[in-house]
Amino acid sequence: MLPPISAAASGPLYQQIVDGLKREVSEGRLAAGSALPSFRNLAEQLLVSVITVKRAYEELERDGLIYRRQGLGTFVSSTAVDRSREAKTARARELLREALREATEAGLTDKDAIHLLQSIVHEEREPRHARKRD
Repeated sequence: MLPPISAAASGPLYQQIVDGLKREVSEGRLAAGSALPSFRNLAEQLLVSVITVKRAYEELERDGLIYRRQGLGTFVSSTAVDRSREAKTARARELLREALREATEAGLTDKDAIHLLQSIVHEEREPRHARKRD
């Protein structure tokens, strides 16, 4: 369900779990109502402590992305996709601002920066097999 997490990666382990679950939801691999593993099962899968998973789940629950039902388990909330998309959009906006600052510092005009972004979008949307031929 989640990619491996690592103490060597940036950010605390619980945050890697939070980010990974948000990514799974926003990319459609975890739909609303999907059951999540128990604290213990996910901890075993990821080779982390139960406390780490508990902290991640608590943060996701506080953010409204998941909910717990006593005796039934933990599930993806119906609002998770929208909330995850909002968070992703905010992060994209932040990264684009940073990219614009870098472009400006590199001497690019606004028009140059827009053209650069458009060329990146075109490259990313181009079918993968077409890119391999080049």
